[in-house]
Amino acid sequence: MSFQKAPRGTIAIEEAVLDPAGLSWITASASLFNPGHRQTPPDSPSGSPPGSPTGHSHLTSLLQDVHTTRIQQMDTHGVEYMLLSLTSPGPQGEVEPAKAATIAREANNWLAEQVKLNPARFGGLASVSMHNSTDASAEAVRAVKELGFFGLIINDYQDSTPGAPNADKEGNIYYDGEGFHEFWKTVEELDVPVYLHPRYPAAQDLEPGTKWGDRKQILGAAVQFHLDLSTHVYALCSSGVFDLFPRVKVVIGHLGEGIPFNLWRADHWYNKPVKKATRPSKEDYTYYFTHNISITTSGNFNEPGLKFCIDQIGVERCLFSIDYPYDTIAEAQYWWHGVDLPADQKEMIARGNAIRLFKLPLDP
Repeated sequence: MSFQKAPRGTIAIEEAVLDPAGLSWITASASLFNPGHRQTPPDSPSGSPPGSPTGHSHLTSLLQDVHTTRIQQMDTHGVEYMLLSLTSPGPQGEVEPAKAATIAREANNWLAEQVKLNPARFGGLASVSMHNSTDASAEAVRAVKELGFFGLIINDYQDSTPGAPNADKEGNIYYDGEGFHEFWKTVEELDVPVYLHPRYPAAQDLEPGTKWGDRKQILGAAVQFHLDLSTHVYALCSSGVFDLFPRVKVVIGHLGEGIPFNLWRADHWYNKPVKKATRPSKEDYTYYFTHNISITTSGNFNEPGLKFCIDQIGVERCLFSIDYPYDTIAEAQYWWHGVDLPADQKEMIARGNAIRLFKLPLDP
């Protein structure tokens, strides 16, 4: 079977989808994303997605669509190729290890079939349950070697229960500890990037009297997403993980979740003798942002900000992305076409860096 290539254009790598099985868990985050709309329970007779008073959510429909509206918008506005991934929180929102592994496996099987329908326009990032290194590593290997995925997507920390293996006192699992060295070793051996993506807080962190529960107006992409995920990224950089596994590649969106704008101050304190004598990592944050981490423009269409990031970490570590359908293809492309950068830099950010980093089967 032959597939028609699109005209040369942008490559977008943080673009969300939702498999049919995901309707059972998307309800909770749908109410946070659009708090003015009433939810329809996933087991309601209508079987409709959660969202508006009628039970239909336009956003959920866009997440489930791969081959109609999405392709039409890509063609209209000049997006050559998308890397698709299961929308947040995916398996990271499931406290039971077996259920989380099932969410990841079902989503990966479904997404692999969608990509096969049009591999000239789509590739995939695989979901993994992060309750433990063994399960995460096994699904990563299967997804990359058997299903043909180009990398992994992880939605910040993993929901678990207090007292569970790898979990903190709140029941959250982060990946900077020794318990995840096996996973990072597997990632290094697979030689694929890990995209670290934000998520809404776990249910226990939304109760009245908690930090986010009393301040729900700052939940989500504008504030809470980058505050939570940047903490996790700082923890990874400072943990020594990248010293043990120096070929690990991590990608973060939204112009680096604010971190490039704080690198000077973070390093200024991290490199003081009192810190260097006891810190777990060999190098400072800028080192890892110029050796292990790349950033994208997803949902942060800010030309001065992008230029600052280029200056801080290098153009080879900056990639175009949209964050569709949470942001529109049209807005992202109109912005990108107007960005004033040298032609060689625009080409690298628009597509060249993504082809190189993810080893995509596209003409450079």
